[in-house]
Amino acid sequence: MPRMRWVLIALAVAAVLSAYLAWTSHRVERVHVRAASAGRALDAHLLRRAAAAAVVAEDTGFVELYASARLALDAEQDEREIAENDLTRQLQAVHLNPAEAATRTLVATSRRVALARQVHTDLVRDALTARRRPLVRLLRMARGYERPRYFEIVDPTLREPLAVAQRPAPEPPVPAQAST
Repeated sequence: MPRMRWVLIALAVAAVLSAYLAWTSHRVERVHVRAASAGRALDAHLLRRAAAAAVVAEDTGFVELYASARLALDAEQDEREIAENDLTRQLQAVHLNPAEAATRTLVATSRRVALARQVHTDLVRDALTARRRPLVRLLRMARGYERPRYFEIVDPTLREPLAVAQRPAPEPPVPAQAST
């Protein structure tokens, strides 16, 4: 009887350990897939921003902005951060007209880039944290996945160009009539 108890305990420990290893392996896979997906989404938003910047540059005649936008659109993967930083600096130096639809589109895409970058950074951090766990390193659970990299760029958000409109002065409050 005691021998059977030890066998059952060993089987229970093996089952719990294998379930934990399967869960950990699935977690490593999931964070790497999500980080890669966030990288693709960030890339798509960066391309949209560069295209919107090129449209604004064509409309306004800013040659430097157009050149930066084209470089960002045509940049290779290893040159991408430099090209995007240059585009961001050009965009922040230009005064945009808030009445134009292309400018509003550019501001909106810049905000989406900032959000996509934050999501990407968070997921890369999670993937790198999962890779650093001792059990993951010991069993080499992350060997089938490319090591995710941060995308370091200047904060891409643009200030919304404000249109100043004259508001009429508010009317003074009407004093309450005293009842007699």
